[in-house]
Amino acid sequence: MPVLFPGIPAMVSAPLSVSRPLVTGASGFVGAALVGKLGSCAQLSMARDDWRVAAGAIDFRGATVIHLAARVHDPGAVAEAYGPDNVEKTRAIAEMAAAGGAERFVFASTVKVFGEESTSRPLREHDEARPEDAYGKSKWRAEQALHEVAARTGLPVVVLRIPLTYGPGVAGNFAALVRLADTGWWLPLASICNRRSLVHIDDLVEALIVAASHPDAPGRTLLAAHPDPVSTPRLVGAIRTALARPRRLFAMPPALLEAGASVVGQGARMRRLARSLEVDSAPFMRDLAWRPRVGLEEGLAAWLGGRRA
Repeated sequence: MPVLFPGIPAMVSAPLSVSRPLVTGASGFVGAALVGKLGSCAQLSMARDDWRVAAGAIDFRGATVIHLAARVHDPGAVAEAYGPDNVEKTRAIAEMAAAGGAERFVFASTVKVFGEESTSRPLREHDEARPEDAYGKSKWRAEQALHEVAARTGLPVVVLRIPLTYGPGVAGNFAALVRLADTGWWLPLASICNRRSLVHIDDLVEALIVAASHPDAPGRTLLAAHPDPVSTPRLVGAIRTALARPRRLFAMPPALLEAGASVVGQGARMRRLARSLEVDSAPFMRDLAWRPRVGLEEGLAAWLGGRRA
């Protein structure tokens, strides 16, 4: 059998089965794709005012909770808004799951727990957490809350830190980048030489299923990124190719781009485009046999090809 990725041996394993899956955030981008893959599963909306009442009626015995519900990047939200949704609700549902006899709790976290930038090497699962924005800080606090619940109750917890995810139905920053690429403008991005980790939605769904079912997953913090990092020029060029647009990138020093963007209040957005945020998913692939299969150009072509037809 061929080796799919250098240093990661190919292997065949029996299909993994998720025990009595219960998904929160099932109506979101990731949740809808996961539910579509799982088929029959219980769902819990944590956006409704009476979510605690609904959760109290759930039989958690033997269930695998996959907790996707969260307040994500919300330009209109104050920093204090993230704690109740991303920390306290996570702690509460984990307490209920533990008390009810759940088999496992999978938490969808973010690589932003590490901060906004990697430097000389990819970030690894045991590297220090240095979240910078309110969203990343809330996810880190939620991870800590889960570890406390796990230590006190014995609830098996798996944390999955997720990078920028793309595919049909994506919103937020990636959708904004697609809209920018789907113009005739020349963009000053050709000199950027960064490395950013991404994952296609189909591969992320498989990662969640592995985290929810593999016997060696509990207690781990897993990084669910495709092993091939992407530069911004490659990403924008691939989007434009998939949209049948000319590449149209020209060179401008990244430092000048960041300085100019800061003047107009877009410094943080430009830094995300210009700098690296790369994580090392090799342990996940090696130890739990997760196999991301959708390459960037392939995934974008399948998703965006024909959009302008």
